[in-house]
Amino acid sequence: MATAGAQRGRRVGRPRAAQRPDSGLEPRAELLAAAAELFTTLGYGATSTRAVAERAGMRQASMYHYVSGKEELLARLLESTVAPSLAVARELLADTSVPAEDRLWELCRGDVDVLCGGPHNLGGLYLLPEVRAERFAGFHAVRAELKDAYRQLIAATAAGGALAEDALDLRTDLVFGLIEGVILVHRSDPERPVSVFAEATADAALRIVGV
Repeated sequence: MATAGAQRGRRVGRPRAAQRPDSGLEPRAELLAAAAELFTTLGYGATSTRAVAERAGMRQASMYHYVSGKEELLARLLESTVAPSLAVARELLADTSVPAEDRLWELCRGDVDVLCGGPHNLGGLYLLPEVRAERFAGFHAVRAELKDAYRQLIAATAAGGALAEDALDLRTDLVFGLIEGVILVHRSDPERPVSVFAEATADAALRIVGV
């Protein structure tokens, strides 16, 4: 049995964050999953790179073999909330055999599904002041392209085609703001099925357009 003096002399290490069970993810994906969890629960500013690494089950030094640091993790997470919807938007813009109203509705529904369907509230990261930095130009470029896709689809509808340019810009801002802000509404009612919520939001977006 250890003596009291030995116990007092024993160095107490810093407790490690609880590690994830083996997920089968690649190290970079594991780091992104850990960052998503910690950024949305503890906060971006309060999360250290060491905490992210430990949550992903690796040493902090090892983490830098895969990412440059917190900013890269945040940038990749932000882009992950937009890239799937942008891919869908490009397909919908190209498919002129379907009425623009239907394509716009599908883009709205799918976009909400991406934002609300994940395990973490990544949409809330848009509000971070750090996101305004030049480091996140890639995210802003992808987001701007997605917003322009909304504008094109709105303009292609019967109601949108009758709008003046400034009115079209306003409707686009309103619809895009509704879609991006929906995560805050869904957070207040997390038990509501995402599919039902996404369809209702898409209906509301088309009413804003005037369809």
